[in-house]
Amino acid sequence: MSTKEKVLEEVLTEEQVGNNNEIVLYNDDVNTFDHVIETLMRVCKHTAEQAEQCSLLVHYKGKCTVKTGEYKELRPQCSQLLDAGLSAEII
Repeated sequence: MSTKEKVLEEVLTEEQVGNNNEIVLYNDDVNTFDHVIETLMRVCKHTAEQAEQCSLLVHYKGKCTVKTGEYKELRPQCSQLLDAGLSAEII
C-alpha cells in the first residue's frame, strides 16, 4: 500500500464519522408544495431546484433526507422545520 492510498483512506473514514446524522422530512396532507419549498430554501439553504426535488420526493416517496451533518448543526434546522409545521426528525 502506497502512502498516497493510506492518506486517502484516512480522509474518507474521517468524513464518514463526522457526518452521520440526517434530517428526514416526511409527507403530510397539510402543507403546500410552495410552503415546503420556501421553508427548505430558508432553513436548509437549498436552491430552488433542490427544494423542489426534495418536495417531490417527499410527496411521492413519503420521505426524503434534506440535510446531512453533525447533530449540533442539524438540531436548530430541524426545530425550524418543525416550527414551520413540517414533519421532520434527525436520524
